[in-house]
Amino acid sequence: MKLTIIRLQHFSSQDRSDLAKIWPETELDALEKRLDEHHQLYAAKFNDRLLGAVKVVLKGTYGELEDFMIREVTRRRGVGSYLLAETLAQNSAITQWWIADTGNSDREAIAVFMQKSGFIAQPGGWALLQR
Repeated sequence: MKLTIIRLQHFSSQDRSDLAKIWPETELDALEKRLDEHHQLYAAKFNDRLLGAVKVVLKGTYGELEDFMIREVTRRRGVGSYLLAETLAQNSAITQWWIADTGNSDREAIAVFMQKSGFIAQPGGWALLQR
């Protein structure tokens, strides 16, 4: 089965189970109710299981990525790169992207990942300008 990136608008029971592994502290009912054209959720899916996800907030031509997370057992296999690239591609009208540095424990690996993805380090996070 092929890895695909999907925009989730409603959660199946399997989605809920997988999202609970990705974001154990997140209240999924509240998250699902919040989803609309300006608050989106993209996930990497393989064999009907979610391997990673990212929340997206859109404001005009500005987009903010929140809680970008790949399940630990799946990391370093290209899932995060594909999720990020497809999320940006599916929102091609966005010209400025931001992701905050949330103080993740593996800051060096995240910095390398963001730089390889074209983001530039800024105070408090990383930015990407697209034309």
